[in-house]
This record gives sequence, structure tokens and C-alpha cells, in this order.
Amino acid sequence: MLRATTAFLCAYCQKRSVLTPHMGFSSSTLANKRPENQQTVDSLYDLSVDIRKVRKFKGWVLSENSVYVYETADLLRDMGADTASIARVLETHPEAILCRPEDVAAQRDLWSSVCPNRRELVGIIEKFPASFFTLTHHTNQRDNIRYLQSLRLSKRIIGKLMASAPQSFSRPVESNQEVIHMLRETYLDLGGDEGNLRLWFQKLLSQNPYILMRPAEAWRDSLGFLREKGFTTEELLVLVSSLRASIAELQPEAMQQALDYTQGVLVCSEDELREIVLRCPAVLYYSVPTLVGRFKGLLDVGVSMDQVREMPNVLELTTQIVLYRIQKLASYGYDVRGGSLDVIVGTKKDFEMTYGKLQLRQQRPLFNPVAPLRTAEE
Repeated sequence: MLRATTAFLCAYCQKRSVLTPHMGFSSSTLANKRPENQQTVDSLYDLSVDIRKVRKFKGWVLSENSVYVYETADLLRDMGADTASIARVLETHPEAILCRPEDVAAQRDLWSSVCPNRRELVGIIEKFPASFFTLTHHTNQRDNIRYLQSLRLSKRIIGKLMASAPQSFSRPVESNQEVIHMLRETYLDLGGDEGNLRLWFQKLLSQNPYILMRPAEAWRDSLGFLREKGFTTEELLVLVSSLRASIAELQPEAMQQALDYTQGVLVCSEDELREIVLRCPAVLYYSVPTLVGRFKGLLDVGVSMDQVREMPNVLELTTQIVLYRIQKLASYGYDVRGGSLDVIVGTKKDFEMTYGKLQLRQQRPLFNPVAPLRTAEE
């Protein structure tokens, strides 16, 4: 089995080994040839902005004539940003100085509707300046905010969406309404409780802000494929809740390849394969080369396929993590090859607790109740 797995991986790597030709162009050769606006450069210097960083990544901004350096800085300062924060925003997203002050002010008011705390808003802008200073489609942004507020979603979730996935707010509100309607139907069709719908939806959005960017057809295709594989309604709800919005990103063809490979390596039945997927949903979105690497890594350290069948979520760990944890446990006399893999699966915190218990067990001396007590004189 190891020989076949290794051969598969080598064949795949050979297909990918063709080098793409080096174009020979660097960012410096494509640099903007227009002269810099010295007034812009001086103004940014006054604000302690690292001009070298701007020149390296967004040098074209320094050549623009219509700029609003101090106006942008004043607006940020009015929201509570200090000198260092203003400099970081303008270094990371110098295009901000090209935005008209009245447009930035309108954007500030719009974002304040979901993040009224000015200090928190400044923190979001500093982390996601491109999202805030994307001033196009203002009407769509406003309509999408109002729609999501009508669903009684929390301001924190809406603010996170605006910062992490601004494209969702730039498109017409009807597009988001279609996706959300489909999600509602999916949740209820799978047996979800209407009373928990809002909380379930907020979890999806918080864990994957790009959920609204996936077309409704992608959800239907993925769920239809899993239905054909024999998963029950209850099991599909478990998978949707476990995979969250990622299930809409899965292609039926890719899922079929991953399932075929996993079933072939583990030599299991269709029913056993479904149980493995329910215990380790990650199998559905791992590519075949990733699965090859995971299985090969486990075989290399002496883990049997019987052990993997019993604890399939070990496949969620990279080979490096598995090797590290096995070595740590071996240093205290625990050999996973002869026992269960439950001691190495889980989060880093879970493993540290298990490892700590083994460490404590080795260091603690055994108490013999019939042994004579030694006195200080002895």
C-alpha cells in the first residue's frame, strides 16, 4: 500500500514539475515613469508616512495631481486615529488620498451605522483600509446593510462582513437576497429549527465572510451530490454545520475523487466511508495530492490503516504535526502504533493537556503503602 501511495504522489509531482518561463520583469522595470507630485511627497513626509514603502508598492499614487492628503488625515483624526495609525493606513493603502473628502465622510457615516464606536471603527480601518476606502457602489452598500439589519443580524457580524468581504456589499442587494433565501430553505429542508435559523446563519457568516459570494447553484450542486452518495437529511445538516460555508466551494468532481481515493486506501464499504466523512468532513475538501501526503506520512511513522479507520480525524493534521506529537509522546514511553490515535488528534491545547498528563504520570513516584517510612535521622 505504501509503495502504491508513493508512486501516485511521485506521478502527480512529475506532472507539476514543468517550470513556467521566467518573464524577467521586476517591479522596478515597470515603475511609473511620470514625475512625482512633490507636494504630495512632502505632505506624506509631514504625516510620518514611509515614502519608500509607498514608492515600492504603490508608486503611481505619488504622481497623481488630485490628492487630499491632509483632508484624509483630518477625517481619520476626527474619528480618533492617532498619528501612528494615520501613517499606517496611508502606507498600506495610499490610494486613500485620492478619495474626495465628501465621499470619505459619507463612507464614515455609513460604517458608523454598524460600528458606532469610533475607536473600534478606526481599528477596522487600520486593518482593512482597502475595504473602507472602496467608495464605489455606495448605494448598493447602503441597501445591503439595511437588508442584513432587517434580518436582525448583529452589527458585529455585519461590520466583519463589510471589512472582510466588501465585494458582497458592492453588488446589488437582490444577489445577496437570493443566496440568503436559498440558505434558509436549505437549513429548514434539512430539519433545522426556525428558531435557531438566525444564530445558525450568523455562525456561517462569522466563520466564512465570503459565503454570500457563492452562487445559490453551488450550494444546490454540492448538497445534491452528497444526497446521491447516500447521506441522510440529518447527516447533511451535520455536514453543512461542520463544513459551514465551505460546502458551497466544493466541486462534485473533486469530492468524488477524494472519496474514491480514501475508500481505496482504507478499503472500506460505502457505509463505512460515509461514517468516516461524518467524523472527518475535511476529507471532502482535501485534494487527492493532499490526501496522498497525509496517508503516506501516517504510514511512514508506522500508523496502520486500521487505526486511521478508527480515528479518521487524524487526517486533519499535517504530517509535520503528527510526527512532532508522536515523538513527544514517545519521549515519555507512549507508542501510538500500539494504541489509539485519540491521544494525538485535536487542537494544540488538547494535545498539550494529554502530553501534560503523561509527563505528570512519569514524574510522580508510585506510593507503596507497606514500605517503611524513612525518618529524617535515617
